Amino acid sequence: MPYIEVNDVSKSYSRDGKPFQALSHVTLSIERGEFICLLGPSGCGKSTLLSMLAGFEKPTSGSISIAGAPVEGPVASRVTIFQHYGLLPWQTVERNVMLGLLAKKVPKAKAREIAAHYIELVGLAGYEQVRPAQLSGGQQQRVSIARALAVKPEVLFMDEPFAALDAITRLKMQDDVHRIAEEEGVTVVFVTHDIEEAVSLADRIVVLSANPGRVKEIVHVDLGPDRLRTGEDFVAVRDDVFDVLGMKPSWEVEFVI
Repeated sequence: MPYIEVNDVSKSYSRDGKPFQALSHVTLSIERGEFICLLGPSGCGKSTLLSMLAGFEKPTSGSISIAGAPVEGPVASRVTIFQHYGLLPWQTVERNVMLGLLAKKVPKAKAREIAAHYIELVGLAGYEQVRPAQLSGGQQQRVSIARALAVKPEVLFMDEPFAALDAITRLKMQDDVHRIAEEEGVTVVFVTHDIEEAVSLADRIVVLSANPGRVKEIVHVDLGPDRLRTGEDFVAVRDDVFDVLGMKPSWEVEFVI
């Protein structure tokens, strides 16, 4: 049995007093430990699907289950990371990472030990007593990831977490998240509209079409742990995804003679 099952899920809203269908008959299976990217244009329902997987919203029809149990709401073993870091500005990096552990009644000394491990894992050793305002955007997102991982989640939901970062920081964060997910063995569902980001991270890319959102195609990414972005295999997968979306890379220009 797949670890996560999305079975014939549709989602409708009322928009300006009129019905609006965000998702239509989406079916998807995810194995434990997989890194799945939900990819598609704005309005394809990828964030809505993530929100239902995390338990923040309910499907209009169809069902979602994780580990054989229906998803009926958020649970502590499944953590969501958004674009906005959600850090407490008056707390240090260490205390922010310890928050979930202390909420679970982990003794303070043990929580500090666990927090130190994950702060080091995300490359922020030495920043334990620094407050969020003193950190860059990329560093703040690392704190958010460390806080999520510290509670040992079974599933990590990530909704375009690097969208606000500069290009260089974003590439570094992609590499680090891919490495950490493999090391920790956590199941990740990651929303993005960036094709190269999806190829850099995913085991499989679920390409959604819009109006309403449907699964257009699922692209398997068999590139192994070292994903050289200029390598032939990487470029081939990237171009396959462009083809599925009916797009061309921005640097390809047609000259009409």
